[in-house]
Amino acid sequence: MASTPAAIAADAVAELARERVDHRFKGLPPDADGRTVGELAAERRSLFTGGFTTPVLALSAEALDHNLALMERYSERHGLAFAPHGKTSMAPRLFERQLDRGAWGITAATPAQVRVYRAFGVRRIFLANEVVDAAALRWLAGELAADPELRIVTYVDSVRGVELMDAALRDALRDAGAGRPLDVVVELGAEGARTGIRTEAEGEAVADAVAATGTLRLVGVAGYEAEIPDADAEIVDAWLRRLTGLAVAFDKAGRFAGVEEIVVSAGGSAWFDAVASVFAELPPLSAPVLKLLRSGAYVTHDDGQYRRKTPFNRLPDEGALHPAFRLWAQVVSRPEPGMAYLNAGKRDVSYDLDLPEPQVVRSARDGSLRPATGLTVTRLADQHAFVSLTGEDAERLEVGDWVGLGLSHPCTVFEKWPLIPLATADGTVTEYVRTFF
Repeated sequence: MASTPAAIAADAVAELARERVDHRFKGLPPDADGRTVGELAAERRSLFTGGFTTPVLALSAEALDHNLALMERYSERHGLAFAPHGKTSMAPRLFERQLDRGAWGITAATPAQVRVYRAFGVRRIFLANEVVDAAALRWLAGELAADPELRIVTYVDSVRGVELMDAALRDALRDAGAGRPLDVVVELGAEGARTGIRTEAEGEAVADAVAATGTLRLVGVAGYEAEIPDADAEIVDAWLRRLTGLAVAFDKAGRFAGVEEIVVSAGGSAWFDAVASVFAELPPLSAPVLKLLRSGAYVTHDDGQYRRKTPFNRLPDEGALHPAFRLWAQVVSRPEPGMAYLNAGKRDVSYDLDLPEPQVVRSARDGSLRPATGLTVTRLADQHAFVSLTGEDAERLEVGDWVGLGLSHPCTVFEKWPLIPLATADGTVTEYVRTFF
């Protein structure tokens, strides 16, 4: 008897624990080679004394659990469905946890990401891009035909894009002999921003083009407010009202006739409070509205970009996200006063938005911890961090000491580490998170 999609998915996630540890996974103990990931996790090694080599990236088990729970509560409290952006982590174990904590589905940016999601059984996918690649569209059509419970929603933002999508999908449906239309939402952009229609008239033309096909079904509207130039609260609110207004106008014109639910989606990690506020003002439409939030970076938060931009800075009564990443590197050189060099660089940390932030020092002599007072990363080479030292406490730093670094922009951290230890506050590693970039 053929396995069900759910059984296949469960086995795919379980298979991650059966993968063998070897040279592909930096930072892991060399003496663990040959063990499965599950066997290594069961040993519950210490991140500091269990043979891990530096640099090594660790995820905080406590911060991860806190962040998952906080966004679940926030979404429920504000009547939002949640499809966190999976491109942040590309980690099926984290997708599983997000779905377990009430996520409607997972957002993707590319068909390649959707392929990873499908390999691990994700059955509700919001593809936040217009797909005009014929091979990718044929594959999407095949997935929809093979799994009646699969739902994929993708962007459209041009008449030409609709033409290309329709042609590829017609070929796929003809070859398969059966199938169902691909659900699409008209993407609203803004002048000088990223993708998406610029005017409501363009949106109507795109919607008309969708209606003329038999391969696409218009189910809503969507966009991404964080790319609006010079975005502030007033500008973002105005854009969100354009988005909800587009949904209302489409509905009034009968463009959603026969749709079971109308999708209205926005929300990165910087303005989800504005999304919640404006979406709450939506009047009743002809079908239930799926108000879909797509924030992704919340899962680990950070010590830079999102620490500054998170809406929870404006919403102290709603809670606070906790940074879950810490990269541990060692001091490998103290060649002159006022300078130290760590064995972690551009190959190990994000640097596109902020340099790493030294937060704690672990003594190589006795394992004691102290704040990284007076330590500043000034630049990175491929495998070295340049650290300036100011003050007497900083000058205590010795070759061999471990330095815990806070990081900015989780998306570009995850992609550098194919297998990441998940550690409790005392450094006990309980699990490993596999990524697929």
